[in-house]
Amino acid sequence: MDKVPLKDVPEKMYDKERGITYLRGKFLGKGGFARCYELTNTATNELFAGKIVSKTLLVKPYQREKMAQEVRIHRSLNHPHVVKLFNFFEDSDNVYITLELCARRSLMELHKRRRSVTEPEARYFTHQVAVDYLHEQKVIHRDLKLGNLFLNAELQVKIGDFGLATTVDMEGERKKTLCGTPNYIAPEVLDKKGHSFEVDIWAIGCILYTLLFGRPPFETKSLKETYSRIKMNQYRVPSTASQTVSHLIQNLLAADPAKRPNIKQVLGHEFFRTGFMPTRLPLSCLTMAPKFNRHSEVGDSDSFSMNEQRRRLFQRELRVEDEAPEAMPIFWISKWVDYSDKYGIGYQLCDNSVGVLFNDSSKLVLDEAGNELTYIEKNDTENYYGIESFPESLAKKVTLLKYFRAYMNEHLIKAGAHVVKKDGDDLARLPVLRYWFRTRSAIVLHLSNGTLQINFFEDHTKAIVCPLMGAITYIDEHRNFRVYKLSAATALPTKELSHNAPFRLRYVKTMCSQVQEVNTYIIRLTPSCLSRLQGKIKSRKSLPSVV
Repeated sequence: MDKVPLKDVPEKMYDKERGITYLRGKFLGKGGFARCYELTNTATNELFAGKIVSKTLLVKPYQREKMAQEVRIHRSLNHPHVVKLFNFFEDSDNVYITLELCARRSLMELHKRRRSVTEPEARYFTHQVAVDYLHEQKVIHRDLKLGNLFLNAELQVKIGDFGLATTVDMEGERKKTLCGTPNYIAPEVLDKKGHSFEVDIWAIGCILYTLLFGRPPFETKSLKETYSRIKMNQYRVPSTASQTVSHLIQNLLAADPAKRPNIKQVLGHEFFRTGFMPTRLPLSCLTMAPKFNRHSEVGDSDSFSMNEQRRRLFQRELRVEDEAPEAMPIFWISKWVDYSDKYGIGYQLCDNSVGVLFNDSSKLVLDEAGNELTYIEKNDTENYYGIESFPESLAKKVTLLKYFRAYMNEHLIKAGAHVVKKDGDDLARLPVLRYWFRTRSAIVLHLSNGTLQINFFEDHTKAIVCPLMGAITYIDEHRNFRVYKLSAATALPTKELSHNAPFRLRYVKTMCSQVQEVNTYIIRLTPSCLSRLQGKIKSRKSLPSVV
């Protein structure tokens, strides 16, 4: 039988019981049953996340009971690290759940952008997973994974999605339902021997492993093989892992649930007690590793990972598919000014930090507050200074950076939102401009986090490609942002896009090929060659124009 098509979500939703009207805002994403939108309370202007489920998906009694159980469990919880459920109401077409809005999506998006994180970051995130609270409330989540660990504007972790959660009503009770997400599912669930709180401990082990090493411990290309490895407890901790990390992961992923630590023992482990744990993390960690050390080199492994991701992306065709708001870029260039005939190119990121790519291929960045300098030498060595304490050898470059900053603030309109300075931003490592070139139609800018930005001269539209997220953001002439997924198809649907968008997107594909050529060339270069490369790519006249 054909599926009944879902009706569009209404622009206004009315909670009759409480007398509240909500306006539908931007699309946030969709899951198996629900579509999520930003909702605004018309009386207070408060923002919420709205989880909206069509009643055509809740026809059978077990479907309605499952939904009711999710709401019942979730609304009973009240903890700083659990997504708050505010209200639940319905109309003739849909069921609506209003939730705390988590502006920075989830750890899944962070994982896609970063692949792996540092130990202090992994410690910070996993310590905030409020499993201790859930277990005190006799709740087993049963679907803990990166995608269900949401991040608010302060980058605090919030557990969400209680669709598979259950409660333990009697001591020693074992659940028999086969449920969970393949890469995170515990062996006792697969064996149907009965499971309890220990499945959440297992999931924490999978989460920690994935954060640190870039992929789930039992992941394979086939579901059957993944389940086989889980049952056999077949995984490997990389040799680069510290002894403390290895010990904790082995405990969390013990095949016998009785041998796993409880959550209080987990939080008391040496991994959490002895290692550095930041009190807050900067927004930049969503895309770049923090600068925990005052002197470091840009890691080869990160660079290789990005090059590999770019290679895969650039070998594919571009297509606008479903919107992908979760892939909204964290950083983009909001202003730029070209003085490359004498000094280099200056630019401002969307968070108001300012950078210069000098003609000698060195780079200098000043954070939004104007306090912290990062100087990146030609060989990619990073050095960090205060604005009042840099070496004399950098005096001229700092003066030029200040000039660029003043000029852009005075003369140029910014294309992006302001980001408020927060504690922990002293750890921020900002992406820098790696290289750039002009064509007759656009300026092409490539950032160190893999982001490729193309600004079109004619109508000031912009395209921002994020290879790690597999997404493209199109900013139209009215500065409206639309984010789309990339796929291997060649079609370019134009619904809801401006008339120039199809041409722009085809042009992006051409520029991706140009950038891939440059990337391949850069890998073969010594640092002394980079400044000569900059002149070559700026002077190319044969690059195509927009039709």
